[in-house]
Amino acid sequence: MSNQLNRRGYIRMELFKNTNFDFLGKKWPFIIASLVLTAFGLGSIAMKGGIKYGIDFKGGAMMYVKFTGPPPVDKIRSALRDKIPGGIDVQSLTGANSNEVIVSTELQDERQLEQTRRTMVETFESTFGQPQSGKLDFNNATQDSLSSRLRDALQRGGVGMSEPEVQQLAKNLLAFRNSPPQSGVISDFNQLSTAPGVNANIINILKQESYLAPFSVRQVEVVGPKVANDLKKQAVQATLFALAGMLVYIWFRFEWIYGVAAVLAVFHDTIITIGFFSMFDKEITLTVIAALLTLVGYSMNDTIVIFDRIRENLKIHRREPLESLINKSVNQTMSRTILTSGLTFVTVLALFLFGGPVLNGFSFALVVGIIVGTYSSVFIASPIVLFWHNFIDQRKRGSASAVNTARQETLTAGTSAASKPPARAAGKPLAKKAK
Repeated sequence: MSNQLNRRGYIRMELFKNTNFDFLGKKWPFIIASLVLTAFGLGSIAMKGGIKYGIDFKGGAMMYVKFTGPPPVDKIRSALRDKIPGGIDVQSLTGANSNEVIVSTELQDERQLEQTRRTMVETFESTFGQPQSGKLDFNNATQDSLSSRLRDALQRGGVGMSEPEVQQLAKNLLAFRNSPPQSGVISDFNQLSTAPGVNANIINILKQESYLAPFSVRQVEVVGPKVANDLKKQAVQATLFALAGMLVYIWFRFEWIYGVAAVLAVFHDTIITIGFFSMFDKEITLTVIAALLTLVGYSMNDTIVIFDRIRENLKIHRREPLESLINKSVNQTMSRTILTSGLTFVTVLALFLFGGPVLNGFSFALVVGIIVGTYSSVFIASPIVLFWHNFIDQRKRGSASAVNTARQETLTAGTSAASKPPARAAGKPLAKKAK
């Protein structure tokens, strides 16, 4: 690693100095890999009947539920199938001790949304809870319901508390329940002994007035079909407008072929990323669209940095072959590419591993997109520019060769005509030589 002053006087850090890798000479393995990934992705989408959209784009209800142990997926699916019409999707989240499931259902009627949400919650309570006991389910209690239940019970138990103190106690209990490692669900009331303001008497009162269901409804999302269709339309428009705007920008800043190459590379990144979502059976949600738009800008910026260096080198090394010049430009920007892409990749990888289910789709799109987008700037966008210029040069050479051939044939014909003897007039014999 070395530090250098650039032309503007700023310190420029370089991981690699004076490298001379033949990137374009190794382009075909990456191009073939891209074609294979694209084919697998599109094939997976076709086999599964299209892209798997989340409720943001198809409408319906989705509920995140955490259990104290491994979730009984089959029991959940069976219980909900009897109560809710239509398809029920129960997905168990992967991860160490996550014990979470996502329950989703697609709805076509706006009027059914709220009823479906209530039915889902009530089904979990009747299947896994103790609603017949008349006690409060602590793992699914709100601050208002918990404080209402504790208010009279504390007075009967001889624990005198004012209304603000009861509210603060309920707040402290729920804050402890919702904080890691509990994350919304506890399995023993004695775990609350470390919560602020809690003593043995309060724990005994809690045991008398409430029970611990083996699950906790962490989040419920409801989206109507009309809103979902509008969101899908807006997401497609946002992506297309972003690509079109970048194409116009690069067209004016460089040449039109640079804009086409950059947009094709970004389109390639997007298609492969969506293909990975299909192959891993992940849903496309609004957060994923946000990640794809972020990927579009990130990959485009990486491509523009390389194109800008190519333009600078074209002014300095005018007689150098284009392939060699592009290789030189990529080598000169390699330190910057590895620094930015590497650090960004580490960040999104941490989001993917530790960000939880809400950020899983967003981070997964960025993890795949950064890997694909980094190599596409070098092995997809740059070869497109090279292929086009080689094609134009071949056409120019072909045209020039045709002109030279025609000119040579014209000169040859003229030379042959000039070397022939003059033709004699017909019917006029040569005069005899005088004696």
